[in-house]
Amino acid sequence: MDQRVSLITLGVRDLERSRRFYESLGWSTGAAPSDDVVFFQTGGFIVALWDRAKLAEDSGVQDGGGWGGVALAYNVRSPNEVDAIIEEARNAGATIARAPGTTFWGGYSGVFVDPDGHPWEVAHNPDWTLNPDGSVSLE
Repeated sequence: MDQRVSLITLGVRDLERSRRFYESLGWSTGAAPSDDVVFFQTGGFIVALWDRAKLAEDSGVQDGGGWGGVALAYNVRSPNEVDAIIEEARNAGATIARAPGTTFWGGYSGVFVDPDGHPWEVAHNPDWTLNPDGSVSLE
């Protein structure tokens, strides 16, 4: 198995509401309004929104309704960009779980939570390379 991720699917309670939220952040999709899954091309992989119960059934897991122990991250080029993205998420309806600030690991980040409880860290890591296409390198 190659060391890569192709697709992340977020289980959502209200597909239309979640789609509107991500579109409010500037994301675009080719999905029709009647589609039961919404795909967003995000650089080298895809983020999908799908009904939470269907995702649990398809994945063969019991949905306890709580946080699944997963956080997503969006890396940016500067602390100012962290501030701007957190504000954009707030304006789109996100809950701000952690205001932007200096981190224990030497960077700058904040966290917003989407309408279905998925946390997104928006981070500037001065030790990583953010390539022109948005991909991140550990070097």
